[in-house]
Parts: sequence; C-alpha cells; structure tokens
Amino acid sequence: MGKNKAQRFKVTWCVIEWEGSCQLIVSTTCTLQDPLDTRLYAEPSLQQAGSWRVSGLSPGPPQLPPCTGPSLDAARAHMLALGPQQLLAQDEEGDTLLHLFAARGLRWAAYAAAEVLQMYRHLDIREHKGKTPLLVAAAANQPLIVEDLLNLGAEPNATDHQGRSVLHVAATYGLPGVLSAVFKAGVQVNLEARNFEGLTPLHTAILALNAAMHPPSLGPRMLSTQARDRLACVQMLLHMGADHTSQEIKSNKTVLHLAVQAANPTLVQLLLELPRGDLRTFVNMKAHGNTALHMAAALPPGPLQEAIVRHLLAAGADPTLRNLENEQPIHLLRPGPGPEGLRQLLKRSRMAPPGLSS
Repeated sequence: MGKNKAQRFKVTWCVIEWEGSCQLIVSTTCTLQDPLDTRLYAEPSLQQAGSWRVSGLSPGPPQLPPCTGPSLDAARAHMLALGPQQLLAQDEEGDTLLHLFAARGLRWAAYAAAEVLQMYRHLDIREHKGKTPLLVAAAANQPLIVEDLLNLGAEPNATDHQGRSVLHVAATYGLPGVLSAVFKAGVQVNLEARNFEGLTPLHTAILALNAAMHPPSLGPRMLSTQARDRLACVQMLLHMGADHTSQEIKSNKTVLHLAVQAANPTLVQLLLELPRGDLRTFVNMKAHGNTALHMAAALPPGPLQEAIVRHLLAAGADPTLRNLENEQPIHLLRPGPGPEGLRQLLKRSRMAPPGLSS
C-alpha cells in the first residue's frame, strides 16, 4: 500500500524558512516525513500553517510552508524563489509540491504553485494513482482549493486510475462543500461520467448514503453527520442535473433499485418524490429484467419491506410485469405467514389500475 501524501518528498531544492523573516537555505535531499491522511485535513488556521524546514537541521518532522498568511503575494514570492524546476519535480510516488499543498489545505501556497504549473501546462500533472492536484484537493475536503484550481483552468473531468472524477470523490466521502465549489466555479462537468465500476457520481452518492444509514429504519430519525453530508451530496447532484434514471453498467440498476436493494424506505420515498420526469416509467425501469417492485418483494419480510412496496405501488409500480424468469413480484415473496399481507396487497393491485392500490 502506498504512503500518504507528504510522507516523503526527495528532491534538491531551495528551502524558505518562515520565522518572522524570509531567508533562503540551500538543501540537498529534503525529506518530508509527516504522515497525512488526505481525507482528514480541514482548511488550516494561521496557527496551523507550519514552516519550511530542512530534514536533519531541526528536530521533529519538517513542515510545508504557510498558506493562509501573510498573503498570496508572500506565497508567490516563495514560489518564485523555488523556481519552476522544483515546482515541477515529482517524488517517487509522483507527487509535486502542489499535490502536497492541496493535501494539507495550504491554500495560498497551492494557488501560487498552481499559477506556475498552469504557465507550464502542467496543472493536471498526476501522481502514481492518477490523481491530479484537483482530485487530491477534493479527497482532502478542501473546497476553496478545489474552486481555485478550477478557476485557474484545472480539468474538471480528470479521473484517477479508478476512473473517479472530482464528483465521484465528493460523492464517495460525502463532501458537499467540494460539490458546491465545483458548482460555484461554473465549469462544464460531466455528471454522467462512469468510474471503472460503471457508476455515475449519483450512483456512488446513493451507495455511500445507504452505507451511512445502515441499518435503515421507518419514519424520520436523527441522521448522523456523515449521513446528512451524504444526503446533501445526493440532493446537490440532483440539483446540478444528474440523471436519476441513469443505469449502472454491471446490472442496469437505477438509484431506485439501489435504494430498494438496501431496504431503505426513506431514500426510496425521496427518489419517488423528485419533481421531474415520468414517475411511472422511472418506477418500472428494469435491471436485468427486475423492476424495483420485484426487488422489494424479494426483501426479507418486515415493516421495511412493506413500507417500500407500498411506496412503489403508490408511485405507479406495475405488479403485473414479469422478469426474465417470467416471475411477477408476487412470486418473489418469501414463503410463510410473514408477507401474507403483502401477498394480498399485490393480488389486489394486479386487478386495480396502477397507482390506485392501497
């Protein structure tokens, strides 16, 4: 497994020490050894912004240069002192200083470095996992840096070695601030881009929300912060124009199929209340022959299954449709007395006009 960003960076460069005044120190082999989880760092405060030091000359792990203070002009002066050769240099895992600045949330340093890389047409330079500085900033939950890089011309549809775009990254980790930054930047971004699993960002967001809401429950409940953030990502992607009828490639599931599969009646209801498109067509879309109602009928018996089946029928799910095995939803109910009420409901619904079942 590869090391985290800023774990080490070996090149020969000039190091600027920030101790109230600036001076240049020539260093050979500067090594950054401070471990970093790129998903955990928030925008640093002035006090969090560290110093540039040379490994071996001072105790403790070396730090990257300050980003929030004193100014962008100071950061530009630092980058000018370094020169393009050092800013374009990559370590053994492909990271440039811009990748590290983005991972740590060092905004002004990232902006100044990005200006130089833009000039040399290397703003989308990739590290060993295919991540551009934009993707690193997104994974580190740094919305301001994401917006800055997009405004400077970073490719908004760049993907890593797993086919994940900035939207996929935000959806995976539940980062609504990153999605907001993309939206505010006003760039043309592909909302239907597929990762190598065949998932759009909306599919990814739904799967992440299902995981955060597990186990699902009936009725309103207090959502965790993680679940609220992931729900916000779903809502933002829909607001940005993501296609809720889009089907993932492996099994043709829509987001509704994914919500039903997770036995999540709250999410099912949210998707059925979307104010656009032909609801009856949406609710009856098939994934390898199975409608959402087929999948709901196959769920374990209980209140969650009953709530989902009722939501689907009220939205116009057709209980007479058959899957590839020629089965109707009623045939997929599990044997025993548990689902007997649903069995009677589906029987009545097969004889009633769609959408009028109770």
